[in-house]
Amino acid sequence: MSAERIDGKAYAAGLRQRLAAAVPAFERATGRVPGLAVVLVGEDPASAVYVRSKGKATVEAGMASFEHKLPADTSEADLLALVDQLNRDATVDGILVQLPLPRQIDEQRVIAAIDPDKDVDGFHVANAGRLAVGQPGFVPCTPLGCLMLLQDRLGDLSGMEAVVIGRSNIVGKPMAQLLLGANCTVTIAHSRTRDLPAVVRRADIVVAAVGRPEMVKGDWLKPGAVVIDVGINRVPAAEEGKTRLVGDVDYASAAEVASAITPVPGGVGPMTIAVLLRNTLVAAFRRAGLAAPEGL
Repeated sequence: MSAERIDGKAYAAGLRQRLAAAVPAFERATGRVPGLAVVLVGEDPASAVYVRSKGKATVEAGMASFEHKLPADTSEADLLALVDQLNRDATVDGILVQLPLPRQIDEQRVIAAIDPDKDVDGFHVANAGRLAVGQPGFVPCTPLGCLMLLQDRLGDLSGMEAVVIGRSNIVGKPMAQLLLGANCTVTIAHSRTRDLPAVVRRADIVVAAVGRPEMVKGDWLKPGAVVIDVGINRVPAAEEGKTRLVGDVDYASAAEVASAITPVPGGVGPMTIAVLLRNTLVAAFRRAGLAAPEGL
């Protein structure tokens, strides 16, 4: 048996098309397009690439992109002042402050300063609380993208046993909450879990978000399990001086056991930006007192 590849790139492209198709109705109703503000502090190369790709995708979806690039020595007070300005800007529906931030800035303080109704990253404690108690809010983009891929592949997830490997606030915890909301039986596993392979082997759904290259092996999996690999790890390639990207799952061995699996790259990664745009569009509709379109 060889697992079917779950094509996150294709699903994300379809989602972005649906978002672009919904923008004109919002513009007709409000006289403006949804707006996403992205703040980059410093010159971290990976962050700069992410910000460029987010801006490009925002414009391609017919939305307004507002980029704020600040020097690495920006003070926390100056960044908080910019966030306050964006909170009050009626043309901005979503605010994303690119992490990590320089050492002199308290990330949690900055996240707490963002208006929860513009927190399209879903990191604000108010949105974490809304997710926990089942109220409408914003969910971090990566786990929501994972849920979309799972529901597209499996349909109704009710009664399935899911294991989430990793307990971060960005992926592991919200992923578990989303799966609970979809009526799965959920276990959060982590580095202190006893006999991790045995725990994973119970699962119909495995979400690996632990940040360890190719840690999850094929013999950890129940035959027919669906595997979502959130990991993005750069490791040495066969050619000297080169690197390659791998996930948290050993793809070759896992694909012999699973029924479906996301590749790295091309699986979960493309979903993150697509869901960011989705959250921005939903924020815009909510802020305008309008019902967000179905199917997003």
